Amino acid sequence: MGKARTLAEVYRQFGEVDAAGTSSLYERVAVALSESDEALRAIEAAPARKRHPTLILAALHDLALAGRAPALAAAYATADGDAAADAAIDTLSRMTDSVVAIAARRRTPTNGSENENGRCAVLYPAIAEAARRVGAHTVGLIDVGCSTGLNLQVDRVGITYGDGLSLGDPSSPVRVSCSVVGDRPVPARAMPEVVARVGIDPDPVDVTDPDDARWLRACLWPDQPGQPGQPERVATLEAEIVLVATAPPLLLRGDAVDVLPDAFAQVPADALPVVTTTWALSRLPLESRLRFLHRLDEAAAGRAVAWVSAEGVGVAPAIPTLGDRRASGHSIIGLAVFDGAALRAEAVGRCWSRGRMLTWLADA
Repeated sequence: MGKARTLAEVYRQFGEVDAAGTSSLYERVAVALSESDEALRAIEAAPARKRHPTLILAALHDLALAGRAPALAAAYATADGDAAADAAIDTLSRMTDSVVAIAARRRTPTNGSENENGRCAVLYPAIAEAARRVGAHTVGLIDVGCSTGLNLQVDRVGITYGDGLSLGDPSSPVRVSCSVVGDRPVPARAMPEVVARVGIDPDPVDVTDPDDARWLRACLWPDQPGQPGQPERVATLEAEIVLVATAPPLLLRGDAVDVLPDAFAQVPADALPVVTTTWALSRLPLESRLRFLHRLDEAAAGRAVAWVSAEGVGVAPAIPTLGDRRASGHSIIGLAVFDGAALRAEAVGRCWSRGRMLTWLADA
């Protein structure tokens, strides 16, 4: 009983705190699930680490979008909270195995639509700076923890900075805005041609696969786009799916440390491999982060390699912390260039809100 009460508390808190004011549907559904012994028993059929409300609710939404839970789909379409709560409980009880199977196989994207956009604003000037320092005319992008792969389309996104600078593709259907603080401007240098796009992820999402694309849509809260003040997330996600699908990256499944050599092999010899990590290394223990650094050093035995990172203070090995305190609320934008036996690592900026705001520090 203790386990069930704990799970009930998790779902009640999610509804009353996390979803409150953002999604009236999920607020009502989560609280209803917390009060239903039948629903809680169904959720407990999932592995312990797969019982979180965001994952279970996304699995239910996936069934609704797939046409397998029509009553739930209808309730979501009409934003009827009471009907959605009843349909969610009924779907969980009747389709427990299906919900558990989806939750066990899937995870909610770490580079969600609204967050991943901001990452491009951080990555673009840092990648361009890496190419300048090496003298590279083409680059191959390798994104660790790629999730949906939007980071690998950074050159094809339209980016506008608060100081008036625009980078990327001004005609892109995916638009990004980023505030700039501090006196130093973001460099206006254009990124070289991208000749390879490689993503590494334990469970990459292939937007050209209908099931994977539907899962991304299922991870959006069904009534959130219509909430006052909320961004049009459905339209944004659809634009991102189209953008990635028109230049799909090569997706490598596995651990970054193990797969990196295969990724480097996909970058032409005359191009600069640029490895990017955006809040991906914090999920790895320190020993794995050090092995990751060693992999980069190994790859640089035959050619220059660059690493662009946006990680919490002290998370990225070898990147200076500027004397900042850990867990300080911002992240360090790092640029490391490996060239033979030499390693030049620098903190080129700070950013906040997953790239929605940045300070550029490096000399132009």
